[in-house]
Amino acid sequence: MDTLSYKTISVNKETATKEWVVVDATDQVVGRLCTKVAKLLRGKYKPNFTPHVDCGDNVIIINADKVRLTGKKWTDRVYLTYTGYPGGQREHTPASIMAKRDGASKLLHRVVKGMLPKNKLASQLLSNLYVYEGAEHKHEAQSPKAIDINLLK
Repeated sequence: MDTLSYKTISVNKETATKEWVVVDATDQVVGRLCTKVAKLLRGKYKPNFTPHVDCGDNVIIINADKVRLTGKKWTDRVYLTYTGYPGGQREHTPASIMAKRDGASKLLHRVVKGMLPKNKLASQLLSNLYVYEGAEHKHEAQSPKAIDINLLK
């Protein structure tokens, strides 16, 4: 057996093949959508996945205001934030987040961030996510390809 024929290919920043992908979030469940988006951002669907390198795609989510949650999660799910002051812990529900300006973008960013690794790479990966509440986006120059998120595992 020739041991030199088996080499592990490790991707670095220069050799990573990053693409632009458009995902339509119309009538998608938030958690199921965001798990697949997090895997796209990490590059887990690629054969040359490397855990410590940003080798994932740039993901554009359109129609983010048309996502849905199952059950009573719009009112019963609670997200906590802390202002930094004594007694400054605040509770937010997905309905209250969506009611604010750019609410759908903030909600999806928060959910995807929770599904990424908790290290320096996560903020770098999260900067590759672009969320828009309407059907229009400003990344036509990158000629992104539209994918059906339901076909991914």
